[in-house]
Order: sequence, then C-alpha cells, then structure tokens
Amino acid sequence: MKSKIGFWIEEKGYRKKYIAKQLEVTPNQISNWISGRSFPTIEKAFKLADLLEVKVDDLYERKKNPHN
Repeated sequence: MKSKIGFWIEEKGYRKKYIAKQLEVTPNQISNWISGRSFPTIEKAFKLADLLEVKVDDLYERKKNPHN
C-alpha cells in the first residue's frame, strides 16, 4: 500500500505542523505517514480524511494484485 497523504496535504494547502496539531500527533509522525514508513491508526486515518475532506480510501493507493 502506498500513502497518498502527502498529495492530499499539499493539494489542500495544509502544513504538516497544522495537521499534526489537529490530530494530536507529532509532525514527525505526519512525515512518516507521508513517506510510508508508518501508517496512522484507523481512528487517526478517519480524522485525517475528515480534515482533508476526502475518503479514507483516498489516502492510500493499493497495489494491484497481478493474480486478480
């Protein structure tokens, strides 16, 4: 799974520091989510999606399974 969080943060014109404050996490955590080193909890993902006015599914790009 690939993170599209950075795309949406940039698209909406937010700064990582603002997003971090709204979600009560550190800016470093936001950077990790953007890079795909880690992912938000389900609760944080829903809060982030609400803040960015997107669906949770929009925050990620799933890799296509070549066998499907």
